[in-house]
This record gives sequence, structure tokens and C-alpha cells, in this order.
Amino acid sequence: MTRKLKAAIVGSGNIGTDLMIKILRHGKHIECAAMVGIDPNSDGLARAARLGVATTHESVEGLTRLPVFGDIDIVFDATSAGAHVKNDAFLRSKKPGIRMIDLTPAAIGPYCIPVVNGEQHLDAGNVNMVTCGGQATIPMVAAVSRVAKVHYAEIVASISSKSAGPGTRANIDEFTETTSRAIEVVGGATKGKAIIILNPAEPPLIMRDTVYTLSDLASEEAIAESVEKMVAAVQAYVPGYRMKQAVQFDRVEGVRIPGVGDRMSGLKTSIFLEVEGAAHYLPAYAGNLDIMTSAALATAERMAAKMLQDAVAA
Repeated sequence: MTRKLKAAIVGSGNIGTDLMIKILRHGKHIECAAMVGIDPNSDGLARAARLGVATTHESVEGLTRLPVFGDIDIVFDATSAGAHVKNDAFLRSKKPGIRMIDLTPAAIGPYCIPVVNGEQHLDAGNVNMVTCGGQATIPMVAAVSRVAKVHYAEIVASISSKSAGPGTRANIDEFTETTSRAIEVVGGATKGKAIIILNPAEPPLIMRDTVYTLSDLASEEAIAESVEKMVAAVQAYVPGYRMKQAVQFDRVEGVRIPGVGDRMSGLKTSIFLEVEGAAHYLPAYAGNLDIMTSAALATAERMAAKMLQDAVAA
């Protein structure tokens, strides 16, 4: 049997619970050894206990008291931006070499979008998974950027209100700031802007994302091909990720973009996406949950594979 690294999940809410189920079902190089929460009555902790995963409701302090802690190599943090800063500092003081995969907008470590820059951060002690909107849209910005210089990129992420838990709601400001910055750092845009919409519609609507870019003039066919290839790459770990229609193009002149410049001209590219969840924990409309946990698992699997290879080489 192939050796697996042990992982712990901090945060027993929607994201943490969905991630646990994904690891238990699909983990190749990692296994879920512990689930950590703060509410002893949370559904996530109850499910973990039923599935044979060690649990504690005493946060990261409780994690360090679990017998399995000494064997933990990777910790996923699915709490909040503020909590992650404290969790990272505490766990690193107990185990300096631990790897942290941050599913909050705290962004202590480098931004990580698996299909864009995942291979660059396999040795990082802490990687940030940006946001659900970032995971869905930044690959599209990067797809345009590898064909033409992107001066401005704007993304609009619309998710069902029912799929937004307390952590998401508490981090709306951090969501927009972190996503906007990652559009620039990872996506390659000179200026990025992010908007999130919590849609209260009933029945709940599936996650929808719109990406607008303003770039230098370039081959529309080349951009469309680049986008299609990137969609296929994301689908490798998020099967429900897809375009709603063909990429749209408009040539524009005299556009003023605050922070970028006046009277800019170029090619406006519009990309329309939807993300259907795998329904491991929440219903399929919660694509925002699915793309975040899927990206985190994909990152952890690559990181664990390299750690195991390095251990053999040593």
C-alpha cells in the first residue's frame, strides 16, 4: 500500500466537512487523521467521529493534545482570516515544519491556484487558496494573460446565499481584497477588481462567475483556445466547472480605468462560467464550496507527493 501523509482539518463547518469527505473518498497521498472545531455539537465533528476520524472541539490547542498530532504533516485551515493568523502561529510554535493550507482570505503565504502556479509552491510552509471566486476566475484571467497583456480584469462571483456559511459572511471584505490582489499577482492583470454577490433566490442558484478583461489587441482565436484549454485543466479536479457560452470579444476605445490609465483601447474579453458542486456535503448548487475544497485537495496531493518523493530520495 502506498504510504500516505496524515492531515488535520481545522474548521468543522461546511468547507471543512466537505473537504474531509473528499479526502476520505479520493485521497491518494494524504489521509484525514483529525477534525478540529470549536462547537462540540457541530455536524462536522459528529460526521468525523462516525467516520473514524479523531476529533476535538477545543480548537488548535485541542489538536496538539490529540495522540495523532505528532504524525500530522499537513493542516487545512477552514476557519476565518483572523483565526488563521493565530492558528498558523500557534501550530508552527508546536511543530515548525508543519505545512499549512489556508482556505481563508488571510493570505499569510503565497497565493495558490493549482492550474496556474501550483507547482511553484510545493515547498512552501503556508499556501493560500485565495477564495472560491478566485479559484473559479483567476485561471481565466491567466488564460488571457498568456496570450495578451491584460491591463484590467474584473470578476463577479455570484453564489447562493445558502452556500455561504458564517466564515464566508464574516470575510466579505477580505474576499474582495484578497481576490483582487490575486487577480494581479497570479492572473497577471495590471489592475484587478473582485465583486461577490450572495444571491437569496429560491430555489438556490448554482454558482455563476463572470470574467471581464481589457487587454492589448490579440488574436481572438488564440485567446478562445487558451481559455478552453484552461477550462479543461480546471475540470481535471473540478468536473462541474464549465463555460456557459462561447467567449465574447469587443474592441473598445477611450476606456478610462481608475488606477490604470485614461483613454485606453484594446480588446475586451468576456467569459461566463458556472460551477456545479459534486454534492459531497452540500447540494450541487454550492459550487463555490466544491471548487475551494477541490483546489485545496489538489494542492495538498501535489505537495504530499513531493514530500514523499523527497523522503525516499533522502
